[in-house]
Amino acid sequence: MTLEQAALLILLVAMLFLFSLDRLRIEVIAIGGLLAGYVLGLYPADSIFAGFASPVVVTVVEILLIVQILARTKLFDSLAERFVASGLSHFRVIAGVSALTGFISIFMNNIGAFAISLPLALRLSTLMSIPRRQLVMPISFAALLGGLVSLIGTPANLLVSDALEKNTGKGFRFFDFAYVGLPVAVTGILLIALIVQRLFPEPDETGEMSTQSARRIVVERGIPEHSPLVGVTLAQCPERFGIQPHALIRDRAFVFGPLEQSVIQPGDILLAQGADSVFADLAVSQALVPDAHPHGLQPDFTSIEAVVMPESTVVGSRIASLEVFRNRGITISALSMRSPRIEGRFADLQLSIGDILLLEGPKAAIAEALEECECLPLASAAPSPGSSASWQPFAIFACGVVASAFGLRPDIALAFVVLALALRGYLNIRQAMADINWPIIIMLAAMIPIGQAVATTGTAETIAAWLSLAFPIGYPLWGIALVLLLAMALTPFVNNATVAIVLAPIALEFARAGQQPPQAYLIAVAAGASQDFLTPFGHHNNTLSMSIGGYRFGDFLRAGWPLTLAGYIVTLILIALFWL
Repeated sequence: MTLEQAALLILLVAMLFLFSLDRLRIEVIAIGGLLAGYVLGLYPADSIFAGFASPVVVTVVEILLIVQILARTKLFDSLAERFVASGLSHFRVIAGVSALTGFISIFMNNIGAFAISLPLALRLSTLMSIPRRQLVMPISFAALLGGLVSLIGTPANLLVSDALEKNTGKGFRFFDFAYVGLPVAVTGILLIALIVQRLFPEPDETGEMSTQSARRIVVERGIPEHSPLVGVTLAQCPERFGIQPHALIRDRAFVFGPLEQSVIQPGDILLAQGADSVFADLAVSQALVPDAHPHGLQPDFTSIEAVVMPESTVVGSRIASLEVFRNRGITISALSMRSPRIEGRFADLQLSIGDILLLEGPKAAIAEALEECECLPLASAAPSPGSSASWQPFAIFACGVVASAFGLRPDIALAFVVLALALRGYLNIRQAMADINWPIIIMLAAMIPIGQAVATTGTAETIAAWLSLAFPIGYPLWGIALVLLLAMALTPFVNNATVAIVLAPIALEFARAGQQPPQAYLIAVAAGASQDFLTPFGHHNNTLSMSIGGYRFGDFLRAGWPLTLAGYIVTLILIALFWL
């Protein structure tokens, strides 16, 4: 191994480790790695920012622009009433909504498909008394599975197609992925719809969900004079009231000392965490009282839950700094957060992807604020001024898909779609560009030169030679099985685009060593990179569903391992049938 190859491997391992920690912003890690690769001499200066001009990156930007329009058309809003009127069983409803999500994900990015289907799923949960946990995880997994079917379904597919084109002169066609992706998606959707009802059973006879599935929230509440908490120590709160205290404030100062000696007094303020239903009961009994809202008596006053999306401008901000809500008379009364660290007061809490805000204020003001900061309301809202029930955006997008399926390059076909939507007045390009999830785009563009260095420095050939000592990669099925296993093992910890960038050169080297068509190995990379069901942090969809559905880490392992095992077996069989 050369010094250059060793430096590249160390850089890749370090970046994958930092990605998996989820402590630093992904675009910061990617740009840092990109510059480190230049300093190490892995690529010349004129190749540093070549990824930003890549057709893959351009195509992803175009898809994100188009998704913004399709998500506002509201054509899917009436489906909830149709599901209710149909009288279908819960299994068929779960399978039907999941299948719809998977179908949407064939033609747009996974997060966009999840965001479109989520309000429908939550509305069905309310109207049909289906536990939320039986719907949220299936549509998250279905969005990932649907992306397996088409060229534009996920960035991983675009990346392996780009690698194939550079290697052979011709990339994958639009629906080449469907030979493997469609059967895997159907199998996965039916399997998760079948097992989810057993994993997350119906509510008990009282109509309440178990404590395990209750959403935990953080609140800051006042202690009235006659509250049953008066005279209770902080150490007694978990057992007697079911809440975990984090801070006690008296006369604007923290009360320090052992929990056993900290006694709650009238007029104190308590920062605590617990199940949302527990705090609701404490509010009814006047045990904990929130501050009165200045707009509480207005006719349009409402409470709305909203989730922090990956592209939200509030990611990393503290509650005290959120002028987007404060300037409109909106308060954040509770927060369901992913981070286990709760320090300071409620206003000091820092937001991350997947956190859920309980907002209180004028309905129109909340809708305007959520649109500005790119947070997703967890209920079907009234159509915004820019929304439409027109079929024309879908027709325009369908024309682009057909053109791409018949050989026109996806970036060019989707460019025509963007142009047509802008000319028809559906798309304001300037505003839409400001709303794009740029950290993902920057990460993708920055990783492309690093991935290409894996091939140009001979690192892929070296890794393949190492693996050939332990596995007979010269036999096609052995090589494909190993590539698929590596992809599925990495994707729960890092995003699927990074997995595709890192493994594509290695897969091509496996194909060369076995004298087999590279398409089979690259399909294995793309399919494995998108089957991410084991952790809540490997893909943003799972992160969001963990918060919205109130799941625990172990819930993903219990629900995900049957899908992962079935997906691995079915993918391997289908690749052998169609690509070898």
